[in-house]
Amino acid sequence: MARQSIALFESELRKASKLETATFGMGCFWGPDARFGSLPGVIRTRTGYSGGSTLAPDYRQMGDHTETLQVEFDPQQIRYEDLLREFWWNHYPNRDAYKGRQYISLLFWHSEEQRLLIDQVKKERERHLNELIETEIRPFDGFTEAEERHQKYYLKRYPKALDQLAELYPEAFLLTDSTFAARLNGFVKGFGSRQRLIDEIFLWPIGQEQRAFLQQLLLKLKW
Repeated sequence: MARQSIALFESELRKASKLETATFGMGCFWGPDARFGSLPGVIRTRTGYSGGSTLAPDYRQMGDHTETLQVEFDPQQIRYEDLLREFWWNHYPNRDAYKGRQYISLLFWHSEEQRLLIDQVKKERERHLNELIETEIRPFDGFTEAEERHQKYYLKRYPKALDQLAELYPEAFLLTDSTFAARLNGFVKGFGSRQRLIDEIFLWPIGQEQRAFLQQLLLKLKW
């Protein structure tokens, strides 16, 4: 029952109309998936390919696309401008650092409000760096989800933990979409702490039984 309720909780979070989307590239997408997945207020993360013209890109034939991360977040818990600060404060945003388009600094806006906030935070970061930011900024024009092996990459390096999560996420897409799995992926990469996650779970809009189940699972996971 607890497992079913948790799956329903995560599904309902993703369907909530208040959620917003952010999409950006900041180098290899494994690290950003873990970094942003650790943040309270981020509901789902997915790695993928964006920004190019190549049809049906994949990791071996990416063409002119860029490795990107797509985030669904609750703006009542984390503001878009805070995501932008995570983005610009955690990679080098100038073009000379990159060869080709696979790992460029790339930022899409999904609304006029996002576009204005991007301009505001960009100027803030430029003042701090004392140089112009060369991130490629453009309206969102599509996202192709990366292969399953690139989703929650760091968590998947711990097969013992995956075995313990298998009953909760019997299919790969459930793990990819999971808020809990996003937090675990961040935790094993060194973002956040076990106690912070336990405290956050206490605030999730699920029943006491479901909270206790996830907290105990977190404590018992073998890495």
